[in-house]
Amino acid sequence: LFSPDSSGAMGSSDVVELLHGFLTSSYDWSKIWEGLTQRFHQVIALDFLEFGFSDKPRPHGYSIFKQATIMEGLLQHLGLRHQRINLLSHDYGDTVAQELLHRSLPPLLPSVTSTKFLSGSLTQLLLDLSKFPFFPCSGQFLGPTHSPLRRNFGICGRRMQHPLPNYGFSFSILQYMNQRKKHRERWVWALMSTSVPLHLIYGPLNPVNPHPEFLQLYRKVFPMSTVSVLDDHISHYSQLEDPTGFLNAYLNFNSF
Repeated sequence: LFSPDSSGAMGSSDVVELLHGFLTSSYDWSKIWEGLTQRFHQVIALDFLEFGFSDKPRPHGYSIFKQATIMEGLLQHLGLRHQRINLLSHDYGDTVAQELLHRSLPPLLPSVTSTKFLSGSLTQLLLDLSKFPFFPCSGQFLGPTHSPLRRNFGICGRRMQHPLPNYGFSFSILQYMNQRKKHRERWVWALMSTSVPLHLIYGPLNPVNPHPEFLQLYRKVFPMSTVSVLDDHISHYSQLEDPTGFLNAYLNFNSF
């Protein structure tokens, strides 16, 4: 398991755990990493099993439940089970965070602050937006002014021969989409019933959770959650497209 971590602010005992999204890695957090170290005592990320630099065993039955168990084991290995843990999650990582909330482990749950950066996780859980393609052309996940793919390839440009390059991953990991449907009640209930403060950081141009329908539904289902809406041109990877806005939104929430 690849798990980068950094010691940060003196005088703070808070720890933040970063849970990345689908088909990416802990590098998703690179642009806000330094800013987080100025607020938190320790900043921890991981590449989920099958992603990034972590192992990719074959054959293997990948599941959200196993990824959550791995994260619990990582915190125990680092001796952090009894410290204040803040979860900052994105996309695939959102569902892992929801499973952790559902488990309600006494050493973990009362001290968790879970920031729900829901670029994808509630699409299947709440909206069931099957009309949206699972793999739109890669550039569509980033806003028009910040997307390296848009600048270098155009939107599905000619140099991008296939919308899903061969990253060498097992297609069995795609079962997480079916798991979201199967365990919808479990993971939505986890958000609805938790006493842990929740916050959504949202990019309005996100093709996965369209504006304004997603925000309207989110606020209706989770009225206890606070929300930060970034600039209109920000899309799915808010922490990469607008790291300053994203970091400010998260730290403002975390300061309460």
